[in-house]
Amino acid sequence: MSPSTPTPDVNETPDSLAPAASPETGPATAPAAPAALTPAAADTTSAGDTNDGGIRGDEVEIESVVDPATIRRAPRYKAFFTTGALVGVVLGLCLGITWLGSPESLGVLKPGVYLTVVVLGTTTLTTLVAGALAIWADKRSLRR
Repeated sequence: MSPSTPTPDVNETPDSLAPAASPETGPATAPAAPAALTPAAADTTSAGDTNDGGIRGDEVEIESVVDPATIRRAPRYKAFFTTGALVGVVLGLCLGITWLGSPESLGVLKPGVYLTVVVLGTTTLTTLVAGALAIWADKRSLRR
């Protein structure tokens, strides 16, 4: 639904530096200049507020905490899990087909079900191992 008042042309250049009016709020007014903070007004501020530009006493500037020369080498979890799943599928297929080709598997009634269970089991196991390795690598990157 469009507003009942026309919207200003976005390509029009402003005549002054005053902010433009919006249809929802009406004409914009210039912000009032901040009043000087008197000692009586300073007593009304909360315990954590200070008059140093909005930074509280418990906040720390980012430059004092972060060293730009240090790069954290965090692992990419998606890559670890994908690699673990692919290794599990290949390993499961190799194990299942090798066992199904052996003479011991002659009594198996449904070899496809056996192969599927072996592939899913090895895929689950290798994906969990890959996730554990990713967590280990992440913890190790935090220690440095």
